[in-house]
Amino acid sequence: MKIILGISAYYHDSAAALLVDGEIISCAQEERFSRKKGDASFPTEAIKYCLKEANISISDVNDIVFFEKPFLKFERLLETYIAFAPRGFKSFAVAMPLWLKQKLFQKRLIINELKKIDKNKCNFDDKLNFSEHHYSHAASAFFPSPYKKAVVLTVDGVGEWATSTYGIGEENNLNLYGQIDYPHSLGLLYSSFTYFLGFTVNSGEYKVMGLAPYGKPIYKDLILEKIIDVKDDGSFFLDQKYFNYSTGLEMISKNFLKLFNAERRIPESEITDFHMDIAASIQAVVEEVMLKITKNLYKKYNIENLCLAGGVALNCVANGKILRESGFKNIWVQPAAGDAGGALGAAYSLWYLKYKMKRKIIEKTDSMKGSYLGPSFSNIEIKSFLEKNNIDYNEYDDKTLLTQTANELKMGKSVGWFQGRMEFGPRALGSRSILGDPRSETMQKNMNLKIKFRESFRPFAPAIMNEHLKEWFNINSESPYMLFVTNILEKHFAAVSEKDKNKKGIDLLNIKRSSLPATTHVDYSSRIQTVHKETNLKFYNLLKEFYEQTNCPVLINTSFNVRGEPIVCSIQDAYNCFIKTNLDILVCGNYILKK
Repeated sequence: MKIILGISAYYHDSAAALLVDGEIISCAQEERFSRKKGDASFPTEAIKYCLKEANISISDVNDIVFFEKPFLKFERLLETYIAFAPRGFKSFAVAMPLWLKQKLFQKRLIINELKKIDKNKCNFDDKLNFSEHHYSHAASAFFPSPYKKAVVLTVDGVGEWATSTYGIGEENNLNLYGQIDYPHSLGLLYSSFTYFLGFTVNSGEYKVMGLAPYGKPIYKDLILEKIIDVKDDGSFFLDQKYFNYSTGLEMISKNFLKLFNAERRIPESEITDFHMDIAASIQAVVEEVMLKITKNLYKKYNIENLCLAGGVALNCVANGKILRESGFKNIWVQPAAGDAGGALGAAYSLWYLKYKMKRKIIEKTDSMKGSYLGPSFSNIEIKSFLEKNNIDYNEYDDKTLLTQTANELKMGKSVGWFQGRMEFGPRALGSRSILGDPRSETMQKNMNLKIKFRESFRPFAPAIMNEHLKEWFNINSESPYMLFVTNILEKHFAAVSEKDKNKKGIDLLNIKRSSLPATTHVDYSSRIQTVHKETNLKFYNLLKEFYEQTNCPVLINTSFNVRGEPIVCSIQDAYNCFIKTNLDILVCGNYILKK
């Protein structure tokens, strides 16, 4: 038996992943345990969880692999400062002490952290390996996919040097053939606009994507003319005079502000039509670049399968366009496409590169087990918590629990849904979810403002029973990880009055566009999740019960958290979130809590 532990850490979204004989046993992000959103620290608690899930100690692990190579990253840092000198000394002075004290000697730092977990004093020097950042991403995309052969594309901010890579995966081999290097980065371009719009880099990109449909891409041509030069094959060049991420402590330069004749939006201030148009414009640019890249790769290799990873692969609007227009017949996106997924990819890369093992391909779904790879809590554990804290509850058998929950949802109640193993990746997929009735005209605004405490423009995703997908949405592919956006079918459109047709900006939010108003965005799009009984039977059965009561096979599914906090992990987290929000009901295991 071979046990491999993958680790990503020290930049953002640290995580751990455990493979036993090539099978994924457990994966989790450190933020879920520390309760620090995007936690970049060493994933001690995530590692402890992974070991506990496998019922082993760290001394039982054969290999430990870190998701990137620190020396290559340091080389890029030094060469960048030299290339831009004397500009950037302030940034250099901030970064160097941290590198010289910690990051440059990361092997020793990692070993010291591992020793804190170890009780048997094993020799980690012989066990520790290093993968490359983009190879880890690519491995996380291809090896758990359902394809024997596929084109593999990874696009993110930056790894060691690479910002975009492509290659071919076949059976148990994965080779990367081309890349675009720093400072030319599609991920950093999008993050720069995220920063300009007053959102937080590395977490606010979703907001830009959600804001885009409210605006018009009137600055798209200006961005393509001045900021990014895109070739027919999708390769690109960024004019660095508009950016400051290489030499300064901010993402954008004064030239960027001058180009748009505007200052950076102050966080939490009013969002204007200008901000919506900027969001629409950068979203349109990213979609165009990703389409050019993927169309070229399809034409070049004539392989029908595509695998995606890297932070840009979480742009599900672009993914939807790639699915419809690139030529690829099948697309599989790693559900933890960001740096957290690098932990899994690093472990996979060692399993196939070092041990040359034959790959086990699960063609009907994939090897991710629905991405339900985190901690679970039994009814015994949940009941113990409730009784210890004198919390009132009602206990039901499975069938009655589903009937009661579906009925509450039908009556317009919001439900915290805490069941089974926690999801790996940024999406809640029906284990740590907040649910609602998508037919409600007020649910989106109420859930955003009174439960999630976030911007009212943010859209919600519809979770739908897979067999009903084509009755509601214009898509020919399953979407179990909520990573594709498509339009609701025209037959479900609602009539829009002449008065409403003239509305624009945030006022578009108040227009009922379909029979599922709470999950239909202002452009008639939805970020869909197909729910399958093979991977999440309890959630599937809840949807089935709701369908039987309402003739609607769809529920709102959003992550069980409030703005600024990670998705809940434990029953304590779930209860805390339930109490401090306007959630109506908490369904945890076979227990229902009401306020």
